Amino acid sequence: MLFSSNVFLFVFLPIVLLLYYIVPRPFRNPVLFMFSLLFYGWGEPVYLILMVATILIDYCFGVVIHSRKQKNRSAKAVLITGIAVNLLILGFFKYAGFFAEQLKIIPVFSEISVPEITLPIGISFYIFQSMSYIIDVYRNDAPVQKNPLTLGTYVTLFPQLIAGPIVRYGDVAEQLSFRKENISDFSSGVMLFIFGLAKKVLLANPMGNLWNMLQTEDGTAAAWMGICAYSLQIYFDFSGYSDMARGLGRMFGFEFLENFNYPYISKNITEFWRRWHISLSTWFKEYVYIPLGGNRKGLPRQILNILIVWSLTGLWHGASWNFVLWGMYYGVLLIIEKTVLLKILKKAPAFVGHIYSVVAVMLGWVLFYFEDTGALGEFFVKLFTPAGVSGDGLVTMLSYLPMLIISIVAATPIAKNFFIKHNDSKAVRILRISAAALLMLLSVAALASQSYNPFIYFRF
Repeated sequence: MLFSSNVFLFVFLPIVLLLYYIVPRPFRNPVLFMFSLLFYGWGEPVYLILMVATILIDYCFGVVIHSRKQKNRSAKAVLITGIAVNLLILGFFKYAGFFAEQLKIIPVFSEISVPEITLPIGISFYIFQSMSYIIDVYRNDAPVQKNPLTLGTYVTLFPQLIAGPIVRYGDVAEQLSFRKENISDFSSGVMLFIFGLAKKVLLANPMGNLWNMLQTEDGTAAAWMGICAYSLQIYFDFSGYSDMARGLGRMFGFEFLENFNYPYISKNITEFWRRWHISLSTWFKEYVYIPLGGNRKGLPRQILNILIVWSLTGLWHGASWNFVLWGMYYGVLLIIEKTVLLKILKKAPAFVGHIYSVVAVMLGWVLFYFEDTGALGEFFVKLFTPAGVSGDGLVTMLSYLPMLIISIVAATPIAKNFFIKHNDSKAVRILRISAAALLMLLSVAALASQSYNPFIYFRF
């Protein structure tokens, strides 16, 4: 089920909210758990068994880890086993086919059959969340959860179940049992949800249409405008989903951490990854980079740790070499910045860093998008080989130019800063509410005419 669908907006969500607020407080988590399972099973009911099994497995690991620590006995082996089990589940469904294909390169394995395994939606997100639970219990960063249903609510919570943000257990452990809903948070959650919906429907989808049309064009300008459109599409698509998830969370009394903070205004790639998909970057930092030693064991070890983390980050996004290449690309850029480039960029005018960051990120999205290496190479040739655009391509570019400019402006904090600066003004508050109402109406109208267009990160 999609947030940006009439079924969700006008049937599912109103029913959940109604039941959630009329039942006594002890039954609110069970209501969320039940409807979260329905939300996930709407499209893939067969994989509900896998999700529930993951919850029960990690619940048992958490209990055992807590028990051993209470008795002053080592729980490290239990933790390692728990992590291994989670990674095996993720690895089987996400990477078994990929690794089987790589084995076929070796002559002795050339005749093996590659299994056809459907990737469960959102498995990368909920496995990482479930793993964070047993790690946080092991570290004493959060209490063990004695109620499996409460743990199930955390793992399956429908606002962020499919595409994040990845919520670490330690960040919401207290909220699972002691959250306090209020009108102020609910209303701000509604506003945040509407702005996220508008990002997806009114900005991401048109930019996706432009990208799809310009891919068939041969002109250099069309290629650059196309990858600019894709850069905007993936930003508004993913940040829009995250805003909707955070808004829904507030409606139910949860506060999820911000996942995007205007990444395209960054002056270097290090800053970009502090602003883009913050929950994933934080997860890898807390659970991989720091345990590997981080920057505490000298520069050579730090470089190795960065390469490991970014190889894993790329592979997390998909079982394809282009994602590994994309991860390594950022790993190398970050190493260059830490060792040399940041010092140069700090001395240069700010616009130099902005241009460098935007161009580097757009080139990264080329690696991210094209899973076929042949198509990847052809598109890079388009970018750097001067060629004119066709008449039809020029018409497409000019017709979408106003929307492209609007999207570029919307990717900056200009509007947000205006509302923050004039927050005490009654007129501005009325303007903000009016803008939200208008965006909601436009989004619903757009949904009636747009074809099925799922969120990009559903496939990860």
